[in-house]
Amino acid sequence: MEREIIYQKDGYILRLTQKEDAMEYYENNFNPIDPDIVRLTGSQSSYTQDEVVNFFISCIDAKDRYDFVLIDPEGHIVGESVINEIDYELKSANFRIAIFHHQARGQGIGTWMIDQTLSFAFDVLKLHRISLDVFSFNKRAIHTYEKVGFKHEGVLRDAIKDGNQYADDILMSILEDEWRKMKSQKHS
Repeated sequence: MEREIIYQKDGYILRLTQKEDAMEYYENNFNPIDPDIVRLTGSQSSYTQDEVVNFFISCIDAKDRYDFVLIDPEGHIVGESVINEIDYELKSANFRIAIFHHQARGQGIGTWMIDQTLSFAFDVLKLHRISLDVFSFNKRAIHTYEKVGFKHEGVLRDAIKDGNQYADDILMSILEDEWRKMKSQKHS
């Protein structure tokens, strides 16, 4: 797969990761990591440079994933969109997204990133099913996933903690035919 896949919107660029991105990715997003990202993704609260850079580089050569970076108009990596856990026999995969910086949120960039990544998954990789899980307190993400066509599949009740409170882990997915139907409705 060529690494020259590039999508552009309002000065933002979404493209497949390159090894040269590793240090910028760490420095701009994990040094330090935004506490909101930790809460909304269930991520660790800190990572070493080696952990992030080594994992980032290993993902580029992995056969079961495609990682995209979101680059802002100033040229900084401010987010990511990932198709991982690809099962080529079942034509299914997992999806995740993160916009690490507040200034890139609330502009429709997340919806656009999801659209582009799903288009890549269904049109280029020819996958049939994309799934994800999202925490019940991440209302903005749930709304965005529903808007682009993801359907609720189930709930893992009280599966995570949000501070001292339990919260649900919501399972969602979108199938290839649902994606195509959503695309055709947008263009009609």
